[in-house]
Amino acid sequence: MTRVSLPHDAKAGPTKPEVRAVLASKLALTGADHFAEVGSCTGAVTITAARRAGRVTALERKAGRLDVTRKNLAANDVEADVELREAEAPEGLPDDADALFLGGSRNYEAVLDHAVETGVDRIVMNVSRLEVAGAATEAFRERDILEEVVQFQVSHGYELAGATSFNSENPVYMLVGSASEDVAADGGSPADASAAGDADGRNGGQR
Repeated sequence: MTRVSLPHDAKAGPTKPEVRAVLASKLALTGADHFAEVGSCTGAVTITAARRAGRVTALERKAGRLDVTRKNLAANDVEADVELREAEAPEGLPDDADALFLGGSRNYEAVLDHAVETGVDRIVMNVSRLEVAGAATEAFRERDILEEVVQFQVSHGYELAGATSFNSENPVYMLVGSASEDVAADGGSPADASAAGDADGRNGGQR
């Protein structure tokens, strides 16, 4: 996989490479996709997405950080049509996005409402704080868009007394969902959901 070059600093750490790899897998972007991002910051995710999607719309509410996104984007090879917008989500979000990434928790409920209204097929939100992760999970559930919650932690080895020890990064909670009408809340098809409902009725709703 081609490395992401980030020569310019936004004074807010970029999404780590290992997290971006999992994110890319969950988003499953193709050249036909329009990817929207809330909070571009260093541009690490913007660049990763721009190497896979056909179009990218990245929002950043801070002008200084958006400038860093622009400079880091220019330092990498990307083929997508990329539009950077200085805007506060959800106002600046496109109405035709196929995939959406929330890199932070600011205004996330309004952003999720927009995703539901516009039928975004793939939604991923990264959270680093436990309490926010719990509240965001409930927000996904309330909108019937939650497919899975993934918690993972990465450790990097370093030499210590001739052996290898590890430094651990903070845990990441990744919420994955879909507002597409073709996907049920549990990740199955509407037909599967209907069948499950019929089975619940026959079994008295017991699980």
